[in-house]
Amino acid sequence: MSAPERIPPRSVSTAELLTRGELTVRGQIREASNAVLYCAVSHEGAEATCVYKPVRGERPLWDFPDGTLAQREVAAYEVSEATGWGLVPLTVLRDGPFGEGMCQLWIEGEAGSDLLALVDTEEPAPGWKAIGLAEVGEGETALLVHADDERLRRLAVLDAVINNADRKGGHLLPTSGGRLYGIDHGVTFNTENKLRTLLWGWAGEPLTAEAVDVLKGLQEALGASGALTERLTGLITAAELDATRARVDDLLTSGKHPEPSGEWPAIPWPPV
Repeated sequence: MSAPERIPPRSVSTAELLTRGELTVRGQIREASNAVLYCAVSHEGAEATCVYKPVRGERPLWDFPDGTLAQREVAAYEVSEATGWGLVPLTVLRDGPFGEGMCQLWIEGEAGSDLLALVDTEEPAPGWKAIGLAEVGEGETALLVHADDERLRRLAVLDAVINNADRKGGHLLPTSGGRLYGIDHGVTFNTENKLRTLLWGWAGEPLTAEAVDVLKGLQEALGASGALTERLTGLITAAELDATRARVDDLLTSGKHPEPSGEWPAIPWPPV
């Protein structure tokens, strides 16, 4: 879906527009497992498009408490902002036509961006990282690969911090301006290790110096009186906040990208 967008007037920030603006439902994204509504939002002459996911439209999950997915989406945005990488579109928690829910700025992805591929080779070509073998037909397999792209690598670090249980290819939104966003972060921040992603290409490899610096910043921001702790309190539980701190500590201690645990399916299904 797409619609003409207007840049908000200088007097109205995008955050204010998304938080306080009037939501008008324009359609529904039916491919999603939970209720995802495509909306227009307007406030004091400013307009934009956004996604609204009401809590009442969330499908119950056995491993996540009911009615918490919207808060987890906002928490993922807050962590993304704390990294300075800006990998998650602006996301707020607000009331809407169907009650409280998550509201996220709509990002128009660029078609044809090559971030994932299936190749008929045993090893990835230069510029690509192997994910694993995928069935492509009866008795036939192909190698699933992702681009060796620093934007994806940053997203892999973010996913490790927030314990993303569902990083699919369809959740990657490259833009015409060269930015990359990740969306759909409802199943995150579990206290148990549930990392499930297509971005395993760097598994076991040393973290970049940039990532280490970012993680140190997160470690400080997640302190008892840290700014990120304040923003996450009320969005996730105290136990989930402690688990987030522990994941940051573990990444800094190991100095490496995490590897599949073997206790949980490593790749989401379907992968796209």
